[in-house]
Amino acid sequence: MIKKVSPAFSLNGTITPPPDKSISQRAAIFALLHDGKSVIKNYSPAEDPQSTLNCVQLLGAEVTQLDEVVSIEGRGRYGIQPLSDELDCGNSGTAMRLLAGVLVGSGSAVKMIGDPSLSARTMTRIIEPLESMGAHILARNGEYAPLFVTREDPLIPIEFELPIASAQLKSSILLAGLFGETPTKVIEITPSRDHTERLLNLGVEQVDGKRVISASMKDGIPNQSYTIPADFSAAAFWLVAGSIMPDSEIRMQNVGLNPTRTGLLSILKDMGADITVENEHEEGTEPCGDIIVRSAQLHKIDLDPKLIPNCIDELPILSVAMMFADGTSIISGAEELRHKETDRVMAIAKMMDAVGGVYEEMEDGLVIRGNPEFKFESAQFDSFHDHRIAMASAILSLKGKEASEIESAESAAVSYKTFWEDLEILANG
Repeated sequence: MIKKVSPAFSLNGTITPPPDKSISQRAAIFALLHDGKSVIKNYSPAEDPQSTLNCVQLLGAEVTQLDEVVSIEGRGRYGIQPLSDELDCGNSGTAMRLLAGVLVGSGSAVKMIGDPSLSARTMTRIIEPLESMGAHILARNGEYAPLFVTREDPLIPIEFELPIASAQLKSSILLAGLFGETPTKVIEITPSRDHTERLLNLGVEQVDGKRVISASMKDGIPNQSYTIPADFSAAAFWLVAGSIMPDSEIRMQNVGLNPTRTGLLSILKDMGADITVENEHEEGTEPCGDIIVRSAQLHKIDLDPKLIPNCIDELPILSVAMMFADGTSIISGAEELRHKETDRVMAIAKMMDAVGGVYEEMEDGLVIRGNPEFKFESAQFDSFHDHRIAMASAILSLKGKEASEIESAESAAVSYKTFWEDLEILANG
């Protein structure tokens, strides 16, 4: 689908971003492992969480869904009974990596498949530690889906120091560890998203400045009955849009404010953004609140590489903010960005090429020469079938003099089914 996006004078109104994908997917998987019924409210209707829900059902859970309320009768960690020898994870790296850990722990023999995009993403990072725990994983070319996962020997608990800050890798190992007699320990040098630890109430220690998270069969699997907060990663597009569009004020309700997810919030504030948070509260184990963003003059920032894991998904839209900031901004230490749904460093560069942006592409990031008065006529954007590139291109399109077009705009539905409707609401507000 080619989407035409017209320029806007301002953005105003109140919206509720979609439910958090990361939490939704974990809630479904952990509800499978819980022995009993979980009722998850505001479950994400996006494609990735729905793929995860289908996989959970194929692993034996009884799933009923009424609008955005999902009831899951879990099997317990020892009651997993695959109803198929194949799990289709769609485009969801979270589903494939986390469920691989569950399959290794439970000893289930299953083939895991995904769409072409997911099948092009390396799984080496989970294969090696899971095999050290006793798994046998056969992968295409040794690293790509489909994955054939089995474990015949006893589970081997391990201590594993993460080579990169990756919540998916961390969670995959910990989920396998839940089946071990003694603790499996994952050691983090740089903290990553901590939804898994929160939702499973796992033990976390600070040892020599590092986070050590443990999991074993002694850890009970909590009931997963709570309301999923709105996705901060979706709200990020409006945080940038509200900042760079004149005479704008956008209010977003019940947004997740987990401190391991909200790096963009502090980054934009450091750039001069006018952002306030109200009505702070908790949904289950997750902090939430209402976010209000107003127009502001942004200035350059040299992004600390240590912040990258906390804002990796928001870097495409942050790049748009940097284009309209005063001065030269730098993103470095973001080589991981090249291994997402597409090579996002390349995709951001192509997005800037489409409007005549001034930048330098590096192996691990970008140098972006911003200009608050930057103008362009119109553009043809290639989303590369990547939802975050499609939505970042849409926000950039609002600043054109004429309407721009975005190819494969339907990819926004991977994480944000109502993005185009919310854009229209705010543009007409």
